[in-house]
Amino acid sequence: MRRRLRTAGVAATAVLGLIASAMPANAQVGTGPWTAENPSFNVQERGCGQVDGLNFELICSTGSGDQRAERRYVTYTGGTRQFEGSFRITSMAGSRISLKQTFRDAPTAGPYFMLAVERGGRLYAVHGGDTLGSGATVGTSVRVNTVHQVGSTHKVYINGSLKQTVSSSGGSYYDKFGAYRTASGAGPVKVTWSGIKFWRK
Repeated sequence: MRRRLRTAGVAATAVLGLIASAMPANAQVGTGPWTAENPSFNVQERGCGQVDGLNFELICSTGSGDQRAERRYVTYTGGTRQFEGSFRITSMAGSRISLKQTFRDAPTAGPYFMLAVERGGRLYAVHGGDTLGSGATVGTSVRVNTVHQVGSTHKVYINGSLKQTVSSSGGSYYDKFGAYRTASGAGPVKVTWSGIKFWRK
């Protein structure tokens, strides 16, 4: 009898596991249902940028040229996409470093949204200069979510709180994160990302 009950319990657990895996994924922010994704990416190291897994570093204080250490994910078109990741700055002698980008790929390629950090912990949108948060100091973990409804809106959440909503045109876009010198910035900086997740709906 016990063996029969144990077998039934194992079978029930397996069925529940299959049901759970078939259910929509729960995202941290925004209304669902969401479907989890695992998009491919390319590593970009330029200038004095160095990438080691999810560790990104600019080792120089050069205030010119292309200095970047990033992951560039595949292009998406249409629908709603959500990115989630947490960063922790481990050292920062420089300032004004971009950490997360939503980049336009077509019809006209170029940066669409750039989240950057100043030494001292201020988070801001590079285009427009809006302050999006504070306290992103060395050793502090900060969670970033972007929810992009192509052709409608792009929303930025810091630690779960909505900080910015801007309009979005149609077209193709992609996500990038790591460490990138802005036009007015310079390294050195070291940042570690974790908990990287993507969803669509």
